[in-house]
Amino acid sequence: MNKFSLFIVAIVLFSCNSNNSVKSNKLDPKIENSITTILRKMSIEEKVGQTCQITLDAILLKDSRNTLVEPHQIDENKLNQAIIDYNVGSILNVSNHTFSLKKWNSIIKDIQAVALKTNHKIPVIYGVDAIHGATYIKNSTLFPQEIGLAATWNLSHAKKMAEITAYETRASGVPWNFSPVLDLGRKPIWSRFFETLGEDVYLAKTFGTAIVDGYQGNQMIDSNHVVACLKHYVGYSYPSSGRDRTPSLIPNRTMEEYYLPPFKDAVDAGALTVMVNSGEVNGIPGHANKYLLTEVLKEKWGFIGFAVSDWEDFINLHKVAQTDSTLKDAIATAINAGVDMSMVPNNPEYKNYCNLLVELVREGRVSQKRLNDAVRRIIRVKYYANLFENSHSSSDIEYPKFGSEEFKKAAYNAASESVTLLKNNNDILPLSKDKSILVLGPTANSLNCLNGAWTHTWQGIDQSYNNSYPTIKEALEKKFKNVSFFEGSKMLMVNGDEADLLSKDLSNAVRAAKSSDVAIICVGELPSTERPGDIYSLDLPIEQQFIVKEISKTGIPIILVLVEGRPKIIREIEPLSNAILQAYLPGDQGGKVIADILAGDVIPSGKLPYTYPRHNGVLMYYDHKQSEVINANTWKNDFYNPQWDFGYGLSYSSFSYSNLKLSTNTLFSNDKLTVSVDVENTGEFKAKEVVQLYIRDHYASISPSLKKLKRFLKIELEVNETRTIEFSIGKDDLQFYGIGNNWITEDGKFSVMISNQSQDFNFKN
Repeated sequence: MNKFSLFIVAIVLFSCNSNNSVKSNKLDPKIENSITTILRKMSIEEKVGQTCQITLDAILLKDSRNTLVEPHQIDENKLNQAIIDYNVGSILNVSNHTFSLKKWNSIIKDIQAVALKTNHKIPVIYGVDAIHGATYIKNSTLFPQEIGLAATWNLSHAKKMAEITAYETRASGVPWNFSPVLDLGRKPIWSRFFETLGEDVYLAKTFGTAIVDGYQGNQMIDSNHVVACLKHYVGYSYPSSGRDRTPSLIPNRTMEEYYLPPFKDAVDAGALTVMVNSGEVNGIPGHANKYLLTEVLKEKWGFIGFAVSDWEDFINLHKVAQTDSTLKDAIATAINAGVDMSMVPNNPEYKNYCNLLVELVREGRVSQKRLNDAVRRIIRVKYYANLFENSHSSSDIEYPKFGSEEFKKAAYNAASESVTLLKNNNDILPLSKDKSILVLGPTANSLNCLNGAWTHTWQGIDQSYNNSYPTIKEALEKKFKNVSFFEGSKMLMVNGDEADLLSKDLSNAVRAAKSSDVAIICVGELPSTERPGDIYSLDLPIEQQFIVKEISKTGIPIILVLVEGRPKIIREIEPLSNAILQAYLPGDQGGKVIADILAGDVIPSGKLPYTYPRHNGVLMYYDHKQSEVINANTWKNDFYNPQWDFGYGLSYSSFSYSNLKLSTNTLFSNDKLTVSVDVENTGEFKAKEVVQLYIRDHYASISPSLKKLKRFLKIELEVNETRTIEFSIGKDDLQFYGIGNNWITEDGKFSVMISNQSQDFNFKN
């Protein structure tokens, strides 16, 4: 066996990828002087208009039935009224469905042309939800959703996704992207779970920072980059009920240790906008939380950009949260709390907002200072987005890589490293290409299911706008010689929950199974997000489980492919499956990737970015505490029993870990601890492996977790190759939020754990 060592230093923040761009929260004096000059010349009405964001629908032409005219056309009177009469500073969204590049360019040019007619010629900043690619542009490049991106455990894919998304979004003339989502995925029933980067703080903040870097490039954003928007600040993803936009209960320590850090790191990386949590935390609506918006975000962290509300959330302070008895009171509450821009967003509601805010300023209930601060922040971001110099610079000629083969390959690569092999009994995978394959299940022949929501339309259901890429079934038909397909069941939403109807062809599928070598059953869920995606149970619909149970009676080997945005409970059908692939929502390239993995043309390397639950009741995370594992029935520490653990994922190859070494047995406050470990590819395939480093604090004044992720590095090894991987750990990696409501690191015993290797060390201040 040829054995050699290659030392790889995993840098403290990003584990493996260097960030060369310079970030700074320092203000540019020249820009600030320009903003001051503009502000002095602006009326209250003009300033208020800058804080107003409307949806595209508000300026589109409608027929006599108040229905949008197709193809969509700007109503010049509405546009002039919004921009010139009401001084509106921002527009968002796409109406109903995706547009072509040509259409987008036309829309943006028309809007900016009117903005140039205003007194101060302040450009409009236009924003869209391009969350896994330029999702609202025809023929764009679509990547895995964020949960799949996190499953790659490869930061280079995060940055590349963001760079390509920024390039293609900017090609349409749009300079602002409502992404990334930095809410932690610790409530799997939540409808937007798939938009998160998983349950772990370190994973989320490193990926989030890489995405921001890819979107924005440097702080001064050029024509190939976009302004990032961090969503949804903060605590939105942990509603107690699991339902979207409902109350969360998050103690201060949990907020500091779990929910704030991903946002803090992204702000430090230069992110220029944040979108505010639509729900409430501890009874305080996100848009009314002055402590989080002003004291933490702006004053403590030094955030220089602006905070935008989510959809109608000023209105919802009055109508839904009911913390303000009138809309006027709600506007005062939100602006004074630190929200700088209101996504009103409709017509005529935006006019009412502008008029009421003008009244509030004249009455002194919103100070001129607070209004000036909000407008300064908004105009500052417009400067950083280079909108004053070139409010619309795109054309087909200037963006030749849009939808290119190079970009498609990048999306394919990301998807190929996201798919996670959860089970592979007797090495049934990969499959020989001469096998006769039975393909069935409701997600087998749906490109929409591979992409999920926020794809061409809000909910991602409409098939008429799809790009031309193969479904799983179509990709398998190209890859294998003998493929038969049956639907098995149809997915539906019934009374606010998922349900299926068994298809008439299921009995035929059972008969066909008897003459097939293997069954590939593709299950999962319909695309959905926000409130339309609320469900009552994480259980996979019984109809889909029934398909697996019926096919298993034939004795044919079963490969289960999970196409899902959140982990569905499959406890009963897991034992019936010989192999299981977690595909997440892999995007347009998902069908081809899954076929290539099943055939062995790609070796799976994804790892779970969350703990996959076994039951619908008690949900535990990988970073649980000792008290949570005690089982009163057995009096053993075995209560933590997920279907699969965080960070889990198989390969067609195998890896062994050995020779874990620490540079010292005692880490002092100003020093670094170097950790090294040997990783060997002991299998039969060249393959990628994620080296994961966890830390355990054995005793602390706040009860510690049994382990926490602190570093990771994805490597590729040839057969029989061994590498020595090296990480660096410091005092900050051992800190926690203490009893005194501050970050501390206590003296004591710690352990480093990498795979089956563990070594102890002491820390001393």
